Amino acid sequence: MTDNQLKGRVALVTGGGDGLGQGIARRFAQAGAAVLIAEFDDAKGQATADGINNDGGQAAFVHCDITDKSQMDAAVQTAVDDFGSIDILVNNAYRSWGIHRVEDKTDEEYEANFTMNVLAPNWAMKKAFPVMKAQQWGRIINISSLNGVNAHMGTAAYNASKEALRALTRTAAREWAPYGITANIMCPAVASAAYRKYAELHPEAAAATDAALPMGRMGDAESDLGGVAVFLASEDARYLTGNTLFVDGGSHINGSPWDPRFPEK
Repeated sequence: MTDNQLKGRVALVTGGGDGLGQGIARRFAQAGAAVLIAEFDDAKGQATADGINNDGGQAAFVHCDITDKSQMDAAVQTAVDDFGSIDILVNNAYRSWGIHRVEDKTDEEYEANFTMNVLAPNWAMKKAFPVMKAQQWGRIINISSLNGVNAHMGTAAYNASKEALRALTRTAAREWAPYGITANIMCPAVASAAYRKYAELHPEAAAATDAALPMGRMGDAESDLGGVAVFLASEDARYLTGNTLFVDGGSHINGSPWDPRFPEK
């Protein structure tokens, strides 16, 4: 690991045990950052940290259910206690609630999505803010979604919460800019764990989705998405804040032909 763009920096990545979070964590470590993997799945979180360490990087794992404020606060505090700071925060963790029509969405699903996609990132940002403000340097990268931008069918609660996260991020960018803290959003098209499962269950639909992307494929978490996250976390991005980056192989240009079929009641 010879790239030193993030040398001396400390990063916390939620949901870093698999998929996009894992890819970002690995690229951060390759760029010289010490990385704390905050993950609900202990085996995946520890395996990712071990893999980074075995490759010559520096990483640790902390168990974290992001829907529990005390655990989210504790994860941020662990980064400070174990590595001496928190310079970079990536809010990525999420779990799917499946696909249902708008009229079938429950209050429980909305509450769960807003807890995971708005409250949890907000808790982490608020906990990290005093440290970042004191050092006059910080990078917040929140993972949003093309689902909300393109109004994908079947995921109204997820779409709404991810758009709320974009609004939260932009507001934090505006308020925290005087302290050297940037806050940006990534909307990815990535072969995540959830997408891989979807592709296994619906190979023809997944192939059609891939083919519809201008670049003809879903992005790789580490090689395609991770480098963009490294840039956002680096000194080179010091004048970029409040932006949404569509790291999606061009799928946002004309929108995605996502058209799941589910029966009306």
